[in-house]
Amino acid sequence: MNKQLICIVIGIYFLLGQAIDPVMAATYRLTYSIFFPATHGQCKAGMDWAKEVEKRTNGQVVITVFPGGALTNANQCYDGVVKGITDIGMSCFAYTRGRFPVMEAVDLPLGYASGMNASRVVNAFYQQTQPLELSDVQVMYLHAHGPGVLHTKKPVQKVEDLAKMKIRSTGLSTKIVEALGAVPVAMPQGSTYESLQKGVVEGTFGPMEVLKGWRQAEVIRYSTNCKQIGYTTAMFVVMNQNKWKNLPLNIQKTIMEVNKEWIEKHGQAWDDLDEQGRLFTLQQKNLIFELTEAEVDRWKKAVEPVLYDFIDKLKEKNLPGKDYLERLANLIKEYQK
Repeated sequence: MNKQLICIVIGIYFLLGQAIDPVMAATYRLTYSIFFPATHGQCKAGMDWAKEVEKRTNGQVVITVFPGGALTNANQCYDGVVKGITDIGMSCFAYTRGRFPVMEAVDLPLGYASGMNASRVVNAFYQQTQPLELSDVQVMYLHAHGPGVLHTKKPVQKVEDLAKMKIRSTGLSTKIVEALGAVPVAMPQGSTYESLQKGVVEGTFGPMEVLKGWRQAEVIRYSTNCKQIGYTTAMFVVMNQNKWKNLPLNIQKTIMEVNKEWIEKHGQAWDDLDEQGRLFTLQQKNLIFELTEAEVDRWKKAVEPVLYDFIDKLKEKNLPGKDYLERLANLIKEYQK
């Protein structure tokens, strides 16, 4: 057999070997539920993640994204992943209050500097604590918005202005609203625009991004930049455990590499969206108030019971709430931006 024929035989054997190799030939098709609407910057970041995973796995992983809660709504997203209704999900821990007692620590009014700051902090906190409450899924990565501040239909420049106002909130931000003397009304972001428009609520807590991303600048007139007590809302991107375990190790490794990069991308996206929200609300002729130094101290003092209450609640669950807050305070300083 001459050399040319040998090369042809080896080539055919190699090609046939590739064709029948089940790992090489397999395509893994996954569904991804995102509660953000398709036009929102965070949904776009999630969709870009899915495209990047497909690209880096050479098309072996194909992810179909369903925005706007089309497959599972915001408060059902996590359970939907656990039960296999969807393979991947993005939503907020706060939408299933009480389900994630450790991760709820991140949402406290600790004075986050930015979306990048909050996103880096929540991932580092998760890595440090490894809470059992997330053991029924495979965590891809977490992210969190910039400082949550107050947006209202009437001006609020001091604590007394908030007395008995109905304020939309979610998760632990309901405690912040109560501590400031207002009345919390729990609802997801998707319901806030109409509720503000119809007067069901008189204001809302959220990052500046909601003013454009959820068009809330159209139905409020004022923002109070109380970033010194700025809370965040931590968000998860998680995968069904069985689907994760069925992926080859090389694909798992590739996805984890993409995950690390996307923490930064979401953090930057949050900051960009905050700036867009600020500019948009000013274009609507709305006003942004800054608190005086004396008023900052009063707002900080007002929300202190929220922190103490959190520590007490976790103590009942035999969890070190004080340690968690100290960790978060240190991480906020470490990742300051």
